[in-house]
Amino acid sequence: MTKCSPIPTYLVVLFVISSLMSIIGKPSPWTHLLPQELLSLDLATRLSLDSNAINLASTDFGKIIRTIPAAVLYPSSHEDISNLIKFSSTCSRPFSIAARGRGHSVRGQAMAHNGVVIDMRSLNCGTNGSRIKVGRTNSTNFYVDVGGEQLWIDVLNATLEHGLAPRSWTDYLYLTVGGTLSNAGISGQAFRYGPQISNVYEMDVITGRGETVTCSKQTNSELFFAVLGGLGQFGIITRARIALDPAPQRVRWVRMVYDDFSAFTRDQEHLIFINNGDHQLENIKGLLDYVEGSVMMDQISSRANNWRSSFFSSSDQPKITSLATKQGDNNIIYYLEVAKYYDHLTIDTIDEEMDLLLNGLSYIPGFMFTKDVSYVDFLNRVRIGELKLQAQGLWDVPHPWLNLFVPKSQISEFNSGVFHGILKNTKTAGPLLLYPTNRNK
Repeated sequence: MTKCSPIPTYLVVLFVISSLMSIIGKPSPWTHLLPQELLSLDLATRLSLDSNAINLASTDFGKIIRTIPAAVLYPSSHEDISNLIKFSSTCSRPFSIAARGRGHSVRGQAMAHNGVVIDMRSLNCGTNGSRIKVGRTNSTNFYVDVGGEQLWIDVLNATLEHGLAPRSWTDYLYLTVGGTLSNAGISGQAFRYGPQISNVYEMDVITGRGETVTCSKQTNSELFFAVLGGLGQFGIITRARIALDPAPQRVRWVRMVYDDFSAFTRDQEHLIFINNGDHQLENIKGLLDYVEGSVMMDQISSRANNWRSSFFSSSDQPKITSLATKQGDNNIIYYLEVAKYYDHLTIDTIDEEMDLLLNGLSYIPGFMFTKDVSYVDFLNRVRIGELKLQAQGLWDVPHPWLNLFVPKSQISEFNSGVFHGILKNTKTAGPLLLYPTNRNK
């Protein structure tokens, strides 16, 4: 650990499947909800009152909140969005407006009670990929201009055609750019590259007055920093300019198993603070690219793999399950998951580099597991699990999801109070993630 390393904050993600759904708001005849003058605007032809459209816009990924809008707008351009907001802000009966990408909010943030939900994905219709454009500021600095409605999986595929890719990701790629930038966009790369919002050069944002404003760290910076991570409350992102790096080709993906929480967190912190100037590591071309952790409770110990990724082979799974069973009343185990990217230039040294990076860690002897996958397969790993659950009819259920930043000084108490105290004695079925991030990122 470097002498002046910043104190890490732990990101804890709790995903618990339950059967509770609350309903807020009841449907009312749309004619009593929106001003009649709205139907005289040009955008009225793209305003849907269809029951199927309204039903889809009434719920989200969390499926905990249900809020009925009066209508859904399918914009053909950002001007439609701007005109709708301008009308609402100036008419005698203002109404609520919410932008919806894939609807992956969990507490109704993409809904508008008795108002209008804007289906942002409609902006992608008929554009033939023209809303994703790769550019450069000089010979080494590349970027991609992306419509806020674009999916990250499409951004990945488009930039890979140029041998480039964004630096920071979420674990799930079938989300819109505007949606994740409104929430931060955090995954196991954040300790090194920062969350997605730390890798944005500039944006076009439609404000609450319906004005389209270009903003960056240097220009309209107050709006820029408010919108990034602002949960959609400070404006609607219609374009983002995102930093790109040369894309790797392969990923060395490793999981290590722990039964000691202190050893688990100590190794996590060590890995995010490795000093690249260490003489033992001086030949390593870059450090780890991904560090994440997860918790396996006794209720799911029979499944070494979960829906997020099928990492363990069929021969490895009994070994993991047996370990969890042997823990007795204390049968909670922890996975430390790391990845390092490489390409044809570093393929001959990847084994040596991983050995150096992981040397001295305190995982349970014999419980290190390694996979080698393509870069795309690694980034898109959660999609496979989602499709399996959809095929089994198990995806369309409530998804309570909670992200917490817990200071390093309290993470052990969190482990004993929440993992061992609360969740261990409840029926939970979902990924429990826990990993360190650098506060200066």
